[in-house]
Amino acid sequence: DVEKPSAVRAAVQLVGEKLKGTGLNLLINNAGIYSPTASLHTVGAEDMVQTYMTNAVGPMLVAQAFLPLLKKAAQESPEKGLSCSRAAIINISSILGSIEKTPDSFFKPVISYRCSKAALNMLTKCQALTYGEAGILCVALHPGWVKTDMGSQE
Repeated sequence: DVEKPSAVRAAVQLVGEKLKGTGLNLLINNAGIYSPTASLHTVGAEDMVQTYMTNAVGPMLVAQAFLPLLKKAAQESPEKGLSCSRAAIINISSILGSIEKTPDSFFKPVISYRCSKAALNMLTKCQALTYGEAGILCVALHPGWVKTDMGSQE
């Protein structure tokens, strides 16, 4: 649960034990929640805050917690440049978080989700500019439609 610091710390400890002193090459932040009826007229503060916590703040906290293991992998890797083979943070985003593409996809307003994924995209850019210096690749990916509880059967 990316919203619970104790759960994030436990995950870091478990992964650290499994790595047995080596670094972590790949961190994928895939947590996400979605309110399908959140329009500008209906979205409330609680929904916005909850969605931001899971979709943007959570990935930030998880990346911060795993950063020492990612840096260790980047430092110990014989790879040059930025790559998943060296060390990477992949944030699963959505085209719905793209400000440029909003007119093409606004048939589904989902305001809290869109805003949180736009925030995740900015977070990813900031991570790339900061963590890239340590050899950690940081990217946001739009996986396309995925058949999940959130993606539904559409």
